[in-house]
Amino acid sequence: MTMQRRLAIAAAGATLSIASVVVANFEGLRTKAYRDPVGIPTICYGHTATARIGQTRSQAECDALLRGDLGDALEQVDRLVTVPLPVERRAALASFAYNVGSGRLSGSTLLRKLNAGDAAGACAELSRWVYAGEEKLPGLVQRRATERELCEVGL
Repeated sequence: MTMQRRLAIAAAGATLSIASVVVANFEGLRTKAYRDPVGIPTICYGHTATARIGQTRSQAECDALLRGDLGDALEQVDRLVTVPLPVERRAALASFAYNVGSGRLSGSTLLRKLNAGDAAGACAELSRWVYAGEEKLPGLVQRRATERELCEVGL
């Protein structure tokens, strides 16, 4: 394995470690399925893909779901972003994509600014994503402030 490949793997590990802390902090661990603020069945650390009301999961299962879902979110960020990203910015975007979905990231002004080389403008866009439906949620305001702080490291 080349040194470049080893460094890429280490960077991905660092990114996932940082993003995992952010996601776990803001999503919280709920081992029994519930409806999120817009009514979507959710379990564990914000997992929605296979969540069903009445379902329960162990913490180990939830941790595995978080790793898989966050890995998927990071892959989508890497697919969509065409400019190099420092670890912190990549972690912020992985947390963001985990929360809103890569489809919403893909059509966003945030992504357009980032890929145009306007990292500061892209990071500022995070502060606009604080609504669930029509309701501004304090938890999303806090989450986006944390993601923005990470995104702006080094700017």
